[in-house]
Amino acid sequence: MNILILGSGGREHAIAWKIKQSPLCKKLYIAPGNAGTGLCGENININPTDFIKTGQFVKEKKIDILVVGPEEPLVKGIADYFSNNEELKNTAVIGPDSYSAKLEGSKDFAKSFMNKYKIPTSKYKSFNNETLDEGLEFLRSLNPPYVLKADGLAAGKGVLICKTLQEAQSYLKKMINERMFGSASDCVVIEEYLNGTELSVFIATDGENYIQLPEAKDYKRIGEGETGPNTGGMGCVSPVPTANKPFMEKVRKRIIEPTIEGLINENFDYKGFLFFGLMNVNGEPYVIEYNVRLGDPEAEVILPRIDSDFVQLLKHISNKTLNQYKVEIRKDFAATIMLASEGYPGKYEKGLDINNADSIKNSIVFYAGVKQQNDTLKTSGGRVMAITSLDSSLEKAVSKSISNAEIIDFKGKYYRKDIGNDLIQ
Repeated sequence: MNILILGSGGREHAIAWKIKQSPLCKKLYIAPGNAGTGLCGENININPTDFIKTGQFVKEKKIDILVVGPEEPLVKGIADYFSNNEELKNTAVIGPDSYSAKLEGSKDFAKSFMNKYKIPTSKYKSFNNETLDEGLEFLRSLNPPYVLKADGLAAGKGVLICKTLQEAQSYLKKMINERMFGSASDCVVIEEYLNGTELSVFIATDGENYIQLPEAKDYKRIGEGETGPNTGGMGCVSPVPTANKPFMEKVRKRIIEPTIEGLINENFDYKGFLFFGLMNVNGEPYVIEYNVRLGDPEAEVILPRIDSDFVQLLKHISNKTLNQYKVEIRKDFAATIMLASEGYPGKYEKGLDINNADSIKNSIVFYAGVKQQNDTLKTSGGRVMAITSLDSSLEKAVSKSISNAEIIDFKGKYYRKDIGNDLIQ
């Protein structure tokens, strides 16, 4: 089979790495890819949101499966573009249509869906330019801390947790009046704060059947001890010791199955991956958010734990035969440490030389913000590399990743040394 992956991050390198292992994969392309995906297949210089060029390439290369890595092409309707085109409609697109993708593309839409299907989530209200004063007043009715979320896509950075009422009111004005997150914050969702442990749960679904994939815990804050601003993710572990059988049974019954019921009832055209961002509050699961694709850096820990053929999984998703697929998951723990550029998630320098990446042993290095220039690797993003290790215990897996994080070298390299510590202790 000829396969095209859209995207350029660590998630896409992990997907490419996994697909390349399948004997069913004849030719693998990644658009636009990075230096890491180039080790697994052929990088193609096409923007993932350029549907016309993507479609032309798919026709030219006779692509059988299109795997959409990031959320933006899905929200903008790449699945619709293919299904409505006579020459492209037989290409299997792994990712939902644009209406279904609103589960991630609009926080307000997702919250309404959860309430309709009685899926546990925090209390909320949404506000825009016309209802800003009501929003400022609504904040007074809540207890601190205060959660403000840009309704639209904001590259994982559109969530603010404010400690004081004054701070929350100030940020609400900035988000709406000053368009702090561009058009994404034209509407802002204000939520009740949930105090608990975060958990990422993943399923593959063909719209009717589903398979549960390994769960993970992502560490979003830039600073150790979960301090500082949110990032796209500074590290990740899987499995999560706090996600025991009784808790995951609650997740299945109260969250996953009602969500699938909702997809069916609403006639959502959903073939792909669904990510439940959960909060474990004293043993009770609540949904913080939906994502309509695999997470990053979660993909970098869950894909190495899947032993079964990933291309077979993609085929079953596209054929709506997922009930015939059995996923095999390794018992090993996986831990990934993200190497970031100095200054991230604010301003940072690009084009810095990366040394010793080929010296890593006993870990997998997934490239994110990395480009190849002649024979040299250069930084090209805020999150540069994910170092993933597997071992019989979480402590050993984390230790391996940290040891190898020390070996890779580039100016201003930063990484968190406390990933997984809360679960080990």
